[in-house]
This record gives sequence, structure tokens and C-alpha cells, in this order.
Amino acid sequence: MKKASRLAGAVLALSLVLPVSVGAETWVIDPAHTVSGFTVKHMMIANVTGVFEVTRGTIEYRPGDPGSVKADITIEAKSVNTRIGRRDDDLRSDNFFSIEKFPTLAFRSRRVQNVRAEGFDLVGDLTIRDVTREVVLRVDGPTAPIKDPQGNRRVGATASTTISRKDFGIMWNRTIEAGGVVVGDEVKINLEVEAVEKKS
Repeated sequence: MKKASRLAGAVLALSLVLPVSVGAETWVIDPAHTVSGFTVKHMMIANVTGVFEVTRGTIEYRPGDPGSVKADITIEAKSVNTRIGRRDDDLRSDNFFSIEKFPTLAFRSRRVQNVRAEGFDLVGDLTIRDVTREVVLRVDGPTAPIKDPQGNRRVGATASTTISRKDFGIMWNRTIEAGGVVVGDEVKINLEVEAVEKKS
């Protein structure tokens, strides 16, 4: 009886000293307030920018623990928009994204590294045209949660990286008379993400 009492007392003491483990929260990306953008060099002299207008997915993390962040993001390839219809049709064709065969682009996180005051690096697998390569997203955020007019908690974050499109099998190009090519290989990617807490 005394042993049981001492054991109960020890457990109570530990519970007062050790921090309480907080479970991971799940946040659902809001497509209406999220944009996946890209920038690529045109004719070696200027940048062309565009966006994918439909980005979905989830983000999980324990509050106050950046190392716990996990992200699962899917982008609809057909939602590409560079404000020029003919160019967008070309991007949807087999020359580039081949949306009939590969309707989505995807990012699945694997680990967190280089945690800093304003954010961290999120390492994961990026898949384009069924080719998967490891990339590192530099993440600023997430912000502290706020409540929207409907009472939902929301957070925001920005993420960026640079890839070689040839690494993903997007090889189309054309040379120009002055030397160089029509479309650059390096593509800068920027995500502006807003997410809503998934309620239990």
C-alpha cells in the first residue's frame, strides 16, 4: 500500500515538472488565398512570371516546434496562368507539363533543417511529370494564428526554391539567332500559402 502511494506521488511530481506534450495540429490549405508562382527567363533578357491558381493540401505541426512541420501539397497543372492564353496552352501541352498525362504537381516533405527565428528549410520530394527530385523550400513562417470573421483559425507562410526544369524532363527549347535559347532552364518557385485549422 505504501509502495503504491509512493509511486502515485512520484508520478504526480513528474507531471508537475515535465512539459505537457502538445499534439500536432492540422491545417488545410485554402486555395482561394494561396498561389503557387514561378519565374523563368525568356530569350535570355527578361523574366516571365506565372501562377498555378489551384493549390491544395495539408500542413501539420506542433505549436512552437518548427521541426515537427510536415507538408503535403498538390498543384493542379491545368490551372497555370501567365495571362497569355496561347502561352498557357503551350505550357499545358506535351512540350511542358503534359497535363493529360500528368494532371498534378506534388510536394511531400521529409524533414526540417536550418531552423531560424523567421522560419526554416523544408526538405522534400517535388514531383513534376512523374519525375521526383529532392528540393529544399526556404520557409518564412508560419505566422501566429488569427481568427477570421467566421471564427476559423488561420495561418500564413511563404516558401521558395529554385529548380532546373530539365531535371524534371521538361526539355523543350529553341535557339535564337543572337545565341542562347528561348526558355531558361532555371525556374524560381514561390508559394504564398494561407491555411485554415482543421477542426476535430
